[in-house]
Amino acid sequence: MKKLSESEIQEHLSTIEEWEYKDNAIHTTIEFKDFKDTFSVMTRIAFEAEIQQHHPDWTNVYNKLQISLSTHDAGGITEKDFKLAKTIDDIVTGDS
Repeated sequence: MKKLSESEIQEHLSTIEEWEYKDNAIHTTIEFKDFKDTFSVMTRIAFEAEIQQHHPDWTNVYNKLQISLSTHDAGGITEKDFKLAKTIDDIVTGDS
């Protein structure tokens, strides 16, 4: 998979909300009602990530989930990262 250029990354960022580009990855932090809701969404994301064969770097503390996406094999951001970010957004907003 081809690593995206800076301008391609910025263009893709305009199609997803609440994500930012820094440190060679795209990042978001999502806050939920409680740990159970957070873990439930993480489980749904895990199944989708497995289907896409692309896995997030993430951390969870109680009701906050921090996610970073980067395609390590490509050495940066690729289409795979934006596809998974969109899937995550759909899960969080209930569109999936």
